[in-house]
Amino acid sequence: MEGLLKGKKGIIFGALNEKSIAWQVALKARENGASLVLTNSPVAVRMGSINELAEETGSKIIAADATRMEDIENLLHQSMEIFGGQFDFILHSIGMSPNVRKDIPYEQTNYENMLKTFDISALSFHRILQTAYRLDAIREWGSVVALSYVAAQRTLTGYNDMGDAKALLESIARSFGYIYGRDRKVRINTISQSPTPTTAGAGIHGFGSLVDFSERMSPLGNATAEECADYCVVLFSDLTRKVTMQNLYHDGGFSSMGMSLKAIEQYQKSFDECDCDEKHKG
Repeated sequence: MEGLLKGKKGIIFGALNEKSIAWQVALKARENGASLVLTNSPVAVRMGSINELAEETGSKIIAADATRMEDIENLLHQSMEIFGGQFDFILHSIGMSPNVRKDIPYEQTNYENMLKTFDISALSFHRILQTAYRLDAIREWGSVVALSYVAAQRTLTGYNDMGDAKALLESIARSFGYIYGRDRKVRINTISQSPTPTTAGAGIHGFGSLVDFSERMSPLGNATAEECADYCVVLFSDLTRKVTMQNLYHDGGFSSMGMSLKAIEQYQKSFDECDCDEKHKG
């Protein structure tokens, strides 16, 4: 797979530390020949380890708040100066929910928080696409990928309003995918990734159990951040020129499962343990 992105240039949003999927995508993209601009919010740039990633990949860092249009415009203008014109791909790996962070249940949603969730996790994607489209920043046959999760289609307890945000994210990919594909031959897709132990994911209530359940349910097991990075590289490459407006499941088969043997065995084990406890009480 080496050299798939030789000569290509792109922007990676959301690398915070080595646990980040965006971090792994940057490493894989560089390994495959790409030149990169790394970006995150000013706070994340200060508090994270992105400088180490920039040094390792020979990349430039441009801080940008993805909820502010002026920051997005500045980022794209500066990136085009660095790249000497249009570039080839974008990764959107941005997501945060104040309701999740504050452990506020979905049925008691704080709507101001929910709007922030949508703004950060989904509308930021629209801003990036709108600005790139207006500036004609992405080269023909370029590729944009955003990271999603199966909670956009199915309810998973604890994922809260992030599920709504991911559903909006996927809808934006389809709506803008039509326009960008029709007018500029740029493709836009989302990857529905297995639950991945990133810094952001760790904030979800019961996340460890979610990872374990998904691992038991998926015939191939959970997809890692490194494996997701490989998939992103393929989607950035010329091998997937006619793939657009898709939500692509990268989850070891989880999204097509009803119940697995491993899950049934664990489920039955919990009942057996309960029966034993009752007998001991007797």
